[in-house]
Amino acid sequence: MGFRMNLNKGCIEIMANLQTFRNESLMNLNKGCIEIYMLTSKKYRLSPYNCFMVYEPKERLIMYNSFRDKIVQHSLCDNVLEPHLQKTFIFDNYASQKGKGTHFGLDRLKMFMRKYYRQYGADGWVLKCDVKKYFYSIDHGVLKSQLRRVIHDPDVLWLLDMIIDSTEGKGIPIGNHTSQWFAVLYLSGMDHFIKERLGIKYYGRYMDDFYLIHNDKDHLRYCLDEIRRYVEGLGLELNQKTAIFPLKQGIDFLGFRTFMTDSGADCLTKAGSTLKRSWLHTQAGQAMLNTEIVTTL
Repeated sequence: MGFRMNLNKGCIEIMANLQTFRNESLMNLNKGCIEIYMLTSKKYRLSPYNCFMVYEPKERLIMYNSFRDKIVQHSLCDNVLEPHLQKTFIFDNYASQKGKGTHFGLDRLKMFMRKYYRQYGADGWVLKCDVKKYFYSIDHGVLKSQLRRVIHDPDVLWLLDMIIDSTEGKGIPIGNHTSQWFAVLYLSGMDHFIKERLGIKYYGRYMDDFYLIHNDKDHLRYCLDEIRRYVEGLGLELNQKTAIFPLKQGIDFLGFRTFMTDSGADCLTKAGSTLKRSWLHTQAGQAMLNTEIVTTL
């Protein structure tokens, strides 16, 4: 009964967000909502995916569901996945969560740099990691096992399994609402491993993009070996962008490069694209550079 009420809530929320409907559209939507109750008898099946390619910033296959399936996933994420999964995450896991996101992640990185400087000065090291073809490499069996550690309702697990297995082989569709939460969860165990076992105080992750800041380069080399082993156990592989480098070079994270000033007391954040670099040479850009923090387009 509780899950049925949550599904109905998801349907009502989506209806409330739609601006206009003709009467026949409302009738069709109501029919769709009634069909959602087939979940309770486990007769519900996902509709075929619609697919298209995007090419910026890199080539990706996007797969998305019908409106009916979006209602189900909307409710599943908001009323089941979010409240159950979020409480298991570390604070510096930034993606897909209310009150977090890219700006939150950048602010945390700036704070880490300032705290690091007060403790160690300007000299330090960064291990920057990125996972190769992350969404396409997520193992269905591993993901199901992770979900079962947190969610125990057999009806919910039946639906989650159906969504996970809606594509063959490895990988989850970029475009599914549930895929965002699956991807945030999949490396959550690694977050705890890095913070609690490897002892990294200054650490943040957004999906498959993450960094470690430490004063000892040899310790970061050790961390890199341990992280490689950990992700290999999940069926993943770090890509060629993974590297250890001096903290003074700054950290490319969430579309910006963040680095300490000469004094180390503050951080400057500037964009990496040619367009944004050009903007910094304008009068407005120079004015922003004279402030403590630069926030560009």
